[in-house]
Amino acid sequence: MTSREDFKQAQHKLLVIPGPIEVTDEVLFANAHPSMSHVSPEFIPVFGDCIRMTRQVLLTKDAQPFLISGSGTLGWDQVSANLVEPGENALVLHTGYFGDSFSDCLQTYGAKVGQLKAPIGGTVDPATIEKALKSKKYKVLTFTHVDTSTGVLSNAKEIAQLVQRVSPSTLVVMDAVCSVASEEINMDDWGLDVVMTASQKGLSTPPGLSIVVASQKAINVFQSRTSPVTSYYASWRKWLPIMKAYEDGNAAYFATPPVNLIYAFHESLRQITKTAPSLEKRFELHRQASKQIKDAAKALGLNQLPVNDSVAANGMTALYYPDGLVASDILPRLGKRGIVVAGGLHTEIKDKYFRIGHMGVTATDQQRGDVNAVIQALQESLAEANLKSA
Repeated sequence: MTSREDFKQAQHKLLVIPGPIEVTDEVLFANAHPSMSHVSPEFIPVFGDCIRMTRQVLLTKDAQPFLISGSGTLGWDQVSANLVEPGENALVLHTGYFGDSFSDCLQTYGAKVGQLKAPIGGTVDPATIEKALKSKKYKVLTFTHVDTSTGVLSNAKEIAQLVQRVSPSTLVVMDAVCSVASEEINMDDWGLDVVMTASQKGLSTPPGLSIVVASQKAINVFQSRTSPVTSYYASWRKWLPIMKAYEDGNAAYFATPPVNLIYAFHESLRQITKTAPSLEKRFELHRQASKQIKDAAKALGLNQLPVNDSVAANGMTALYYPDGLVASDILPRLGKRGIVVAGGLHTEIKDKYFRIGHMGVTATDQQRGDVNAVIQALQESLAEANLKSA
């Protein structure tokens, strides 16, 4: 039988898209745990630990994590179904593709949605947010911390504090699918009411787990609603007792959790919260990796999609193709060199740019040499493409 110490994952191309990302051998080995009952005495404390360690990652003492089988998209449904009643107002700050998607989800559940759209590569001006909040009562304000389609980083602390000052009853909801564990987040101190994410990005676990963390303020709003929750699977009335039971050391059932994925998530959370580097050092290593990639791209004449470094994510980089070159000139050449990056996603500029992810072990384990490998492959691919087009 292979032990964790002996296990090495198969050779593969380096996955540096903005999620899913590379995972450690230990996490992948944990995912191969023998099949277990979701109510077994061995599994219960593993699930409970995951709930507790999720709080540690987000620096919150008493917010309620929901760990549910599904993609990050399920987080939108949880927010829309549990916190916004039909006919209530929601304000969405739009910094890319995922602002449109969250708006669509909210409208599906009956919310009246207003959007504040930033220019491509930028963020929404605080004065514009303040004006909108003063114009009517909003049940929630949502924003994407790092929009995966643009690589734009919104100032979460500033947004949350603005809402608390201007409209304190409005819940601050942050889509952090592409930022948890790669960007600094202090849920309690900043006053965030909901942080939603997923397993496959900075949390360095295979895809399949929707992770939503709700403040006690948000839980109270949910429990005070006057109309029925408008989803069955996403209902916190179903899931809240399950999460509380597992954290208390008891089994409970509504729908089967992804047992093996929980084991993998547990191992990743253990590495993040209980081993070096510390959480603060992890953020610093992500900033360093980001700077390396962005500086190398600038030296090659590549322009970032974010309008400046202050709104550029640390876990990913979005770059415009050079004049005269397109995706087919760059991406296959990177692939031949063992590097998998992502094409564009923003509908208005989809064919004009590409995206590189540098989260998790790619950023935090410098001995792997992932960042250097990406830079070298990018240099070689651009030189080859330019030579061909000359």
